[in-house]
Amino acid sequence: MYGLWKPRVLGAWRVPAAGPVILAVNHSHNIDGPMLMGTAPRPVHFLIKKEAFIGPLDPFLLSIGQLKVDRTTTDRAAVTDALGVLQGGGVLGIFPEGSRGEGDFASLRSGLAYFAVRTGAPIVPVAVLGSTERRGRLIGALPPLRSRIDVVFGDAFDAQEEEVRSSAKGGGGRRAGGSGRRTRQAMDDATLRIQKRLTAHLDNARRLTGRRAGLE
Repeated sequence: MYGLWKPRVLGAWRVPAAGPVILAVNHSHNIDGPMLMGTAPRPVHFLIKKEAFIGPLDPFLLSIGQLKVDRTTTDRAAVTDALGVLQGGGVLGIFPEGSRGEGDFASLRSGLAYFAVRTGAPIVPVAVLGSTERRGRLIGALPPLRSRIDVVFGDAFDAQEEEVRSSAKGGGGRRAGGSGRRTRQAMDDATLRIQKRLTAHLDNARRLTGRRAGLE
């Protein structure tokens, strides 16, 4: 990544140096995942659509610890693999929007909330900005070579602590050891709370880097 582009990494110190962590990344370009893998302070295991595991990419992605997921169904094997990464104290990378889009965290799936509540792992929001600003001359599907791409890490937060603050008025409380409620309603509520944190980080990252919405 550093050889082909000019990444500017901000806030990498916010990623906990040890223990399970979930990196929640916006997704507007195919380069976003590899860019984070190449610039993160710790090895990242991403949940990647199975369609990407083709030809020589299949053994390569598996060898560097990436996780294959079937997005057309509830892929229990992928869920187990992802939980194993976190239970082993590793870093799980997730595109909470599920697929490439505007990269604005406008529509989140519940997978991120499930992993965070199930394991108690903190979430670190990550904004990758600049990957869609211009097209390269040699390869139109990629950003121009040697162009600047910003990778901005936010403050870690605990999805269950968010739940405690939200339910405090009603007398609710947190269950210890990453064993929070995992009902459909609880996951939906957690997803909405997480979305607010991710959107706030993205807005702050845009201000910090001088990027405008729609021109990352």
